[in-house]
Amino acid sequence: MIVDERMVAFINSFDKGNTPFLDNLEREALAAEVPIIRKETQRLMKFLLTVHRPAEILEVGAAIGFSALFMSQYGPEGCHITTIEKYEKRISLARENFKRAGRQQQITLLAGDAVDILKELKGSYDLIFMDAAKGQYIHFLPDILRLLSEGGLLVSDNVLQDGDVVESRFAVTRRNRTIHARMREYLYELTHHPRLETCILPVGDGVTLSVKI
Repeated sequence: MIVDERMVAFINSFDKGNTPFLDNLEREALAAEVPIIRKETQRLMKFLLTVHRPAEILEVGAAIGFSALFMSQYGPEGCHITTIEKYEKRISLARENFKRAGRQQQITLLAGDAVDILKELKGSYDLIFMDAAKGQYIHFLPDILRLLSEGGLLVSDNVLQDGDVVESRFAVTRRNRTIHARMREYLYELTHHPRLETCILPVGDGVTLSVKI
């Protein structure tokens, strides 16, 4: 845990939940051990969607569609979400969930590797939500910055790796060292890039908020 478990439990005790559909989908995802955004991150996203009011949203990492549906529910009326996913099994589940929720016209799912898809995307997005393979964030960043509108908000989830990112590379398991190094590089780029103003928050598994200036 990044934050004391008792404090997280206390904060979560004030959570008022989501719509019945989203609450049920969250239970299904947790039962199937599919990672979705944590309660603390959900509350932060609700706040950001209310304040920032993005019309065009890009998500990197759809999984089974929970966060895209979440943003379609709590984003401004008429907002559109484009989401990317490369795992075939999750793609079919996400599409089915969009259909079940009646949101298939509001959410566009692009199937394939985000590295390739991002290079082909045009236009600009008011909010980009990064929630894919953590070791790839640094590789996505050049196209993410190109696609992010001026004044747009980049939200990156799971950046503190359950606290491992603060450890020496020799303190993490060998198989996680590449991800560890890439995440540290990503955090440095976000906080030192001349076109971004970034803060790092110990919310959920760590979230960065970056505004393009």
